[in-house]
Amino acid sequence: MRHAGETALDRLEPMLDRLRELDGITERKRGIFYRKSQAFLHFHEDDAGLFCDVRLARNADFERFPVTTFRQQQDVLKRVMETLRHA
Repeated sequence: MRHAGETALDRLEPMLDRLRELDGITERKRGIFYRKSQAFLHFHEDDAGLFCDVRLARNADFERFPVTTFRQQQDVLKRVMETLRHA
């Protein structure tokens, strides 16, 4: 599985826009978000679709979630917002 390229990120642009609006994370490179100095969220692509790796707890490993569909993207956004709310 490879990191998401520009075409894949184009498909995720509405999700990226929502992530950019959130307090507590910063996009250092398109589609790669940090929380303070720690990598927090990024995207992958392969033949199975698009995926988001996100740390839902500090110092935890990344968890991978599918984000190919709008519904999947909304589910991940909810998880991210909940994580940031409890920071």
